[in-house]
This record gives sequence, C-alpha cells and structure tokens, in this order.
Amino acid sequence: MNTKLNHSLRELAQLAGVSKSTASRVISGNGYASPEVRERVLRAVDELRYKPSAVARAMVARRTYNIGVIVFRDKLPIVSHTLYGRIIDEILMAAEELGYSIFLKTDREMSLRSTDYMLEQRVDGLILISRLQKNVIDYVKNFKIPYVMVNGSTEDPDVVHLVSNDEAGGARAAEHLYERGHRRLFILAGPGEHRSHSLRLAGFLDRIEQLGLPVSRSLRPLSDQEHGITVVESPESGFDSGVRLMEEHYEAFRSRGCTAVFSTNDMLALGAMKVLLERGVRVPEDAAVMGYDNIELAAMYHPPLTTVSVDAAGIGRDAVKILDRLIGGEADVPRLNEYASEVIVRQSTTRKEDEACSGIGNT
Repeated sequence: MNTKLNHSLRELAQLAGVSKSTASRVISGNGYASPEVRERVLRAVDELRYKPSAVARAMVARRTYNIGVIVFRDKLPIVSHTLYGRIIDEILMAAEELGYSIFLKTDREMSLRSTDYMLEQRVDGLILISRLQKNVIDYVKNFKIPYVMVNGSTEDPDVVHLVSNDEAGGARAAEHLYERGHRRLFILAGPGEHRSHSLRLAGFLDRIEQLGLPVSRSLRPLSDQEHGITVVESPESGFDSGVRLMEEHYEAFRSRGCTAVFSTNDMLALGAMKVLLERGVRVPEDAAVMGYDNIELAAMYHPPLTTVSVDAAGIGRDAVKILDRLIGGEADVPRLNEYASEVIVRQSTTRKEDEACSGIGNT
C-alpha cells in the first residue's frame, strides 16, 4: 500500500501514463478524455489516495470555496449572542454541506478593516450580519463580490437581505396579551437603534393602539377606570438590564396596576421575571411575562417563558444557499427575504385553569 501523503499532480500523471493537463481534465471534469484514459487516471487516484490541494482546486475552478462572515456589533456578546449564535451555527452547517469553508470575524467598530481582511483571503462571497454603515455596503460593491445582509435593514434596492418580520411578531405579541384580558401592560424595550428591538416595539404599539389601548411614556399611577401601556427603554438588552429596569421601575409597575410585561427579547423578559418572582409577584397569576426570540433558556426557566420565535435556522441556512447562487452567477435572486414568526405559548402567560380549558401546554 502506498503510504505517502500529499502526492503531486505530476506523480499522479506519471503513474497513469498521461500528461499533467490530461490528469487535471479528468479530475476537474472539464474537457475531453477517453474512457480508457479516465479509467487509468481514476485508478491512479485510488492507488495514491490523491487529493488535489485547495490552491489547485481554486486555480481550476477560479474559486476558493471560502465564505467570509462578519458580525457587526458594538456590544458583547457577539458570537455567543442568543440569536446571532444560532444563525452562525446554521451558516456553518449549510456551508459544510455545500463544500465551503468559513472565515468568521467580528467587528465592534463598524469599520472597513474586517471587510479588508476578508477580501485579502480571496473569499468567494460575504455574509454581513447585523447593523451596517452605508460605507461598508458601498465599499463591498466596489469589489464586485457577491454578498448578502442578515438581520439588517437598507433602502438600497440591490442589496439581498434576510430578515425576520419583527414588526408582525410584535403585533402578534400584543394580540396574545390582549386576548388574555390584559389592559395595563408594561413594556421593556431594548436599544432603539437596533432594527429588531425597534420593529418589535413598533409592531406591538401599533397593534395595541388599534385594539384601543393608549400608549404612554408616563409613569404616573392610573385610576381604576384607566387602561394603558407603559414603555421603558433600555440602552442594553441583556439579562442584567432586565433585572435593573424592573428594579428601577417596580413601583411604577405596581402603582399603574400592570398585569403583564412584554420585553423585546427573552433576556430582558427573564431578568424582569426574576425581580417579580423575588418580590412575591406570582407569574402568571398576578402578572404575565412575555419575551421574544425563543432562546433555549426560555423553555428551561420556571415558569417557562411565553415568547415569539425567530426562524434563525431558516435565515442561517438560506443565507448560505442564496449566496451560493449569487456566487454561481444567478441574478434572479429575491432581494428581500422575510421570515415569519409565531407566538410560542408557555406558562408565563397562561394559568393552569386556562390550560385545562384550551388544551395549551408547553410548546
């Protein structure tokens, strides 16, 4: 048995008794070779366990089979972020299935340096995740390299982007709480400059106003006859921020007689629920709590958190598949790819007697 590793194309051609160019044509599948010659070359491939180098494959195909993924996010966490981490996992798996390798880079400064790095690696395409400055898009366009944007917004009609329909998800959250009889709602909203938080809040408020509830930024107590929505915004969106906001505004929550909390992500909601439970507020009997994202921890918490799902798996997989089509030269690719969300009903908004009547359990 031949035990040498990394045989050259020249050695393969010598064993098969053909020229290097003929051996290359057989391996790449480009160009003509007689059946007898093909058999000899393939037999030599088996004998030598020949594997063409990545450089050789790139020269033949004029592609590197590398994709660059850049996450533009100025605050930690980044790769371990509950949403972006799931999207990146799906990107990695989809890329492996299609034969691509991934270069992953994070960019907290929203700069062009990470883009330069990817271009230096001669990647075939780019997946750009989260908020982008317009100069990044303009810069990438100059190099005529295929790219897609994930979870970002742009008015540029040429940009292919994949997003969750967060506005519709926010509206569904409002309907869920309204249908359960809640008329005094307390909202913890994440950073307004982030697309997801902004649209989730807008969708919730638009729908709740359509249902007849006034929205207020005031924290004054409500009279017995008043209904209303209280909105508190946070510059950050982690668990600790949820704890801090609920602690700071707990008296307003109680004095306004709020019976439900909606947060624009699950971590804020879980932090708020921790404070409520520690202060003796029963969830959901005294106050319902609802989040957004459907992270794994939401189902593990007690009580399990009602939330709105995001199709992170679909977004991550399709980002690679669509980029692969663009790399292959396809022009007829949808520019806007929206992904639906759904309410995942759990015990934080549904009392046991409601479950018995409706048949709803943990999802």
